[in-house]
Amino acid sequence: MAEDITFDDFLKVDIRVGRVIRAEPFPEARKPAIKMWIDFGDEIGERKTSAQVTKHYTPESLTGRMVMGVVNFPPRQIGPFMSEVLVLGVADADGEIVLLSPDQNVPIGGRMH
Repeated sequence: MAEDITFDDFLKVDIRVGRVIRAEPFPEARKPAIKMWIDFGDEIGERKTSAQVTKHYTPESLTGRMVMGVVNFPPRQIGPFMSEVLVLGVADADGEIVLLSPDQNVPIGGRMH
Protein backbone atom coordinates (compact mmCIF):
# COMPACT_ATOMS: atom_id res chain seq x y z
CA MET A 1 0.00 0.00 0.00
CA ALA A 2 1.22 3.51 -0.80
CA GLU A 3 1.80 6.13 1.88
CA ASP A 4 -1.15 8.11 3.21
CA ILE A 5 -2.11 11.33 1.42
CA THR A 6 -4.43 14.14 2.37
CA PHE A 7 -7.79 14.80 0.75
CA ASP A 8 -6.25 17.94 -0.77
CA ASP A 9 -3.57 15.72 -2.40
CA PHE A 10 -6.32 13.56 -3.89
CA LEU A 11 -8.13 16.61 -5.29
CA LYS A 12 -5.00 17.58 -7.23
CA VAL A 13 -5.33 14.47 -9.42
CA ASP A 14 -7.82 15.24 -12.20
CA ILE A 15 -9.31 11.92 -13.37
CA ARG A 16 -11.92 12.21 -16.14
CA VAL A 17 -13.96 9.91 -18.34
CA GLY A 18 -13.27 10.02 -22.06
CA ARG A 19 -14.26 8.15 -25.19
CA VAL A 20 -11.62 6.62 -27.48
CA ILE A 21 -12.25 8.16 -30.90
CA ARG A 22 -9.28 6.60 -32.68
CA ALA A 23 -6.78 3.83 -31.93
CA GLU A 24 -3.92 2.29 -33.87
CA PRO A 25 -0.98 -0.05 -33.31
CA PHE A 26 2.25 1.45 -31.95
CA PRO A 27 4.93 -0.76 -33.53
CA GLU A 28 7.76 1.64 -32.58
CA ALA A 29 7.15 1.10 -28.85
CA ARG A 30 9.63 -1.06 -26.92
CA LYS A 31 6.77 -3.21 -25.56
CA PRO A 32 3.60 -3.92 -27.56
CA ALA A 33 1.27 -0.93 -27.22
CA ILE A 34 -1.66 0.86 -28.81
CA LYS A 35 -1.91 4.60 -29.53
CA MET A 36 -5.25 6.16 -28.57
CA TRP A 37 -6.89 9.50 -29.21
CA ILE A 38 -9.48 10.20 -26.49
CA ASP A 39 -12.25 12.81 -26.41
CA PHE A 40 -12.62 14.31 -22.93
CA GLY A 41 -15.38 16.75 -23.90
CA ASP A 42 -15.50 20.48 -24.55
CA GLU A 43 -13.55 21.61 -21.47
CA ILE A 44 -10.47 19.42 -22.07
CA GLY A 45 -10.81 18.32 -25.69
CA GLU A 46 -8.95 15.52 -27.40
CA ARG A 47 -5.83 14.02 -25.82
CA LYS A 48 -3.59 11.22 -27.06
CA THR A 49 -1.78 8.46 -25.23
CA SER A 50 -0.26 5.03 -25.66
CA ALA A 51 -0.93 2.03 -23.47
CA GLN A 52 0.43 -1.49 -23.16
CA VAL A 53 -2.98 -3.15 -23.41
CA THR A 54 -2.52 -5.44 -26.43
CA LYS A 55 -3.30 -8.66 -24.55
CA HIS A 56 -6.93 -7.68 -23.93
CA TYR A 57 -7.63 -5.07 -26.63
CA THR A 58 -7.20 -4.35 -30.31
CA PRO A 59 -7.35 -0.88 -31.84
CA GLU A 60 -10.77 -1.79 -33.26
CA SER A 61 -12.14 -2.89 -29.87
CA LEU A 62 -10.95 0.32 -28.20
CA THR A 63 -12.64 2.73 -30.62
CA GLY A 64 -15.84 4.00 -29.00
CA ARG A 65 -14.91 2.63 -25.56
CA MET A 66 -15.14 4.83 -22.47
CA VAL A 67 -11.96 5.01 -20.38
CA MET A 68 -10.73 6.81 -17.29
CA GLY A 69 -7.64 8.98 -17.50
CA VAL A 70 -5.50 11.41 -15.51
CA VAL A 71 -5.65 14.60 -17.57
CA ASN A 72 -3.41 16.93 -15.56
CA PHE A 73 -0.02 15.23 -15.91
CA PRO A 74 2.46 17.04 -18.16
CA PRO A 75 2.95 15.52 -21.64
CA ARG A 76 5.52 12.72 -21.84
CA GLN A 77 7.54 11.60 -24.84
CA ILE A 78 7.11 7.86 -25.52
CA GLY A 79 9.54 7.11 -28.35
CA PRO A 80 8.32 9.12 -31.36
CA PHE A 81 4.89 9.73 -29.75
CA MET A 82 3.86 12.44 -27.27
CA SER A 83 1.52 11.10 -24.57
CA GLU A 84 -0.83 13.73 -23.14
CA VAL A 85 -2.96 11.68 -20.72
CA LEU A 86 -2.52 8.58 -18.54
CA VAL A 87 -5.28 6.01 -19.04
CA LEU A 88 -6.01 3.96 -15.94
CA GLY A 89 -6.13 0.21 -15.61
CA VAL A 90 -5.64 -2.69 -13.22
CA ALA A 91 -3.43 -5.72 -13.76
CA ASP A 92 -5.19 -9.07 -14.14
CA ALA A 93 -3.86 -12.31 -12.59
CA ASP A 94 -1.19 -12.50 -15.34
CA GLY A 95 -0.09 -8.86 -14.95
CA GLU A 96 -1.85 -7.71 -18.14
CA ILE A 97 -3.67 -4.38 -17.96
CA VAL A 98 -7.46 -4.18 -17.97
CA LEU A 99 -8.72 -0.63 -18.56
CA LEU A 100 -10.97 1.10 -16.04
CA SER A 101 -14.26 2.47 -17.33
CA PRO A 102 -17.63 3.46 -15.91
CA ASP A 103 -20.21 0.69 -15.85
CA GLN A 104 -22.97 3.07 -16.94
CA ASN A 105 -23.25 5.78 -19.56
CA VAL A 106 -21.94 9.06 -18.13
CA PRO A 107 -21.14 12.41 -19.76
CA ILE A 108 -17.74 12.61 -21.47
CA GLY A 109 -15.37 14.78 -19.47
CA GLY A 110 -17.00 13.98 -16.14
CA ARG A 111 -14.59 14.13 -13.22
CA MET A 112 -14.13 11.19 -10.88
CA HIS A 113 -15.31 11.86 -7.31
